Amino acid sequence: MSFNDSDILREKIAIGEGINLDFKHSIKDSKKIARSLAAFANTQGGSLLVGVRDNGSIAGVNSDEEYYMIETAALLYTKPNVKFEHKNWVIDGKNILEIVVKKSNERPHYAPDQNDELKAYIRVQDENFIAHKIIVDYWKRKQKDFKGIKLIYDDVVETLFNEIS
Repeated sequence: MSFNDSDILREKIAIGEGINLDFKHSIKDSKKIARSLAAFANTQGGSLLVGVRDNGSIAGVNSDEEYYMIETAALLYTKPNVKFEHKNWVIDGKNILEIVVKKSNERPHYAPDQNDELKAYIRVQDENFIAHKIIVDYWKRKQKDFKGIKLIYDDVVETLFNEIS
């Protein structure tokens, strides 16, 4: 059996949202989408499918407008800027924009919260959460390559470390 591009995308959609995949009907707020970009970059990376409803049905989008909103989010609202790649898909005559963010070596990436304060976000299952201070401190220390620092943490934080490391 031979697969074409639309079959590959349909399989991805059928799997559903999770730690590495998020669906967006459309993009209306660059600051909000910046949180998703930062969360993917801070965790395991992932894809944002714009033009797909939460239930997996295809809505379609104007790819140029959506791309501009995401580019704005990445350049203006993530610190350091989150790098991404994109691909345009067409399924049943409808455009879908896929934004692919790789796990970053520049963690933590920050994005504005609802009060416009910069926060680091992580992806847990299919949601974005503000990263705990211990995780942010760990990333900062790891970037500076500190030696001999001992972190003491509980099972919950250990699980989070395993997800994001």
